[in-house]
Amino acid sequence: MSGFALLSLGSNEQPERFLRAAVDELRARFGEVVVSPVYRTPAVGFDGPDFLNCAAAIRSDLEPQALNDWLHALEDRHGRRRDVPRFSSRTLDVDIVYFDDRVMRGEGNLQLPRPELKHAFVLKPLADIAPDFVDPVQGRTLAALWAAHPESASPPAVDALDLG
Repeated sequence: MSGFALLSLGSNEQPERFLRAAVDELRARFGEVVVSPVYRTPAVGFDGPDFLNCAAAIRSDLEPQALNDWLHALEDRHGRRRDVPRFSSRTLDVDIVYFDDRVMRGEGNLQLPRPELKHAFVLKPLADIAPDFVDPVQGRTLAALWAAHPESASPPAVDALDLG
């Protein structure tokens, strides 16, 4: 049995290199990966280089906790440091935002749906690739959530990086 997972990916240290590597590894492990456009946004919570953010949709044979562990290992393979402040520059950040219609918490900061959904740089790319997906807590589609978002009239800038 497989689950449908929506992921948020971000990087502000060599982001082209690390986002491309992450998508390549996702494809190698899970097969087809649908990837959103890449958006460029300022760092949130600290001074640092701009982030490149995108979303990816996969079918996972792993349960959410095992997928979360796999994604942490992916981040670690690409130089993600966990001994620095939470709000700091990073080579790679990959989070499960949705896994089917599950609402849960787990180890390793696993929370479904993820609270970062409130940020345009998380919601907009998800709405691009899964507009009809219904948030299990709010009961609204991602397209409707994005339309109601304060930044929907002036979304983040699209970057030239193509991970399609």
